[in-house]
Amino acid sequence: MRLLVTGGAGYIGSVVAALLIEAGHEVVVLDDCSTGHADAIPKQAIFVRGRVHDAAAKVLTPDAGFDGVLHFAAFIAAGESVIRPGKYWENNTIGSLRLLEAAQAAGVGRVVFSSTANVYGDPDEIPIPETAVTRPPNPYAGSKLAVDHALAGYAAGHGLAAVSLRYFNVAGAHTAADGTALGERHDPETHLIPLALRAAAGVQERLSLFGDDYPTRDGTCVRDYIHISDLAAAHLLALEAMQPGTHEVYNLGNGNGFSNREVIEVVEQVTGCSVPVEVAPRRAGDPAELVASSDKAKQELGWVPAKPSLPEIVADAWAFFQRQL
Repeated sequence: MRLLVTGGAGYIGSVVAALLIEAGHEVVVLDDCSTGHADAIPKQAIFVRGRVHDAAAKVLTPDAGFDGVLHFAAFIAAGESVIRPGKYWENNTIGSLRLLEAAQAAGVGRVVFSSTANVYGDPDEIPIPETAVTRPPNPYAGSKLAVDHALAGYAAGHGLAAVSLRYFNVAGAHTAADGTALGERHDPETHLIPLALRAAAGVQERLSLFGDDYPTRDGTCVRDYIHISDLAAAHLLALEAMQPGTHEVYNLGNGNGFSNREVIEVVEQVTGCSVPVEVAPRRAGDPAELVASSDKAKQELGWVPAKPSLPEIVADAWAFFQRQL
């Protein structure tokens, strides 16, 4: 298939693009590199530098022959979205709507969307099924849920085959077939594992632990961690399984929850270094616990995580981090 990968210079998009190429697909990456890295884009991919809002309609022309779109282009910092909500609604939601309009005009029949488990807010049940009530706790989650709803409308109204993959916490690193190492390089970095690795390596003075008074086993947030390679593999399975006129939602996680303090302990075990910690106030919009039920993805897509171990996830992230020093 000929596929457009938006945000293909980013952490997740670049790994998915690499796997698609290894599977024999033709890949075009659309990214403005405002947060991604051009050197992460597979060399075999065609790279178009541009913003989805403006460039999608120029790339997805009726005669371009695209079979599908995998959409990763988004801002992802939930905390920042509380302070700058307009930035997230404009980029994540409006950009996605323009992409959907361009895909519809070009007759592109498949869209796989990078969504988030954050749409569930503080869930009523753990692990979280796809049928759980959505209550987005911040504009980031709201902007993603709006696109989920839009995809359902395009599926019903235009026959689009659409899938929303709701990610839990993604970490680790992936080595592409050509030997390229792909891992987290966000600037600024907001995710716990890479921040803990930075503190362990002495690159930053200490790790800020946002809140230790949550109703969890040790007072810190509990999250479900999934290896980037496992997450990326699910996109290829979704691409093959999706059906015209349907919008499916799949949660992607390991089904195991680790508290922030437990993650820090694993980082210390893997690196052999202590992680200096400073307890800070809670961040607005942070749910206490998010753990996935991925039964639907396993049953309908045949998806099974190959690297569910948190120490293995952290070890891969640590190896990538050391290569960047």
